[in-house]
This record gives sequence, C-alpha cells and structure tokens, in this order.
Amino acid sequence: MKTITLDHLQLTHSQAWALAQLVKRLSWSELRACAVSDDEAYEIKDAVHQLQNALAEAGFAPR
Repeated sequence: MKTITLDHLQLTHSQAWALAQLVKRLSWSELRACAVSDDEAYEIKDAVHQLQNALAEAGFAPR
C-alpha cells in the first residue's frame, strides 16, 4: 500500500490543540456514521490514530 507524508501542513497552536481534542473525542459510532462501510470506518480510525500520534509527538496530547 502506498503511503503519503503531509510535509506542508501548518497549524496554529490553537488549531493543533483543537484538532487534538477532536481526535481524542471521536467515537466509533461517529466514525462509522461518516463511512460507507465498516472497512472504511476502520481505515478512518487507523488514520485518526496516526494523526493523534503525530499531534502527541508535537506536544498536543490532551488527557
């Protein structure tokens, strides 16, 4: 599977914090409601998890 890297993503401090809060609060039912299938929902969940990890590495890891 081909991977991509988002090199040019720039967020303000408040945007990064708000995004970290959002990904922390997303539930399975919300993810599933946005997907056309369970498989797609799992792909979204995995991508959100990677985003959450990247934000945490940058110092945005809300409890």
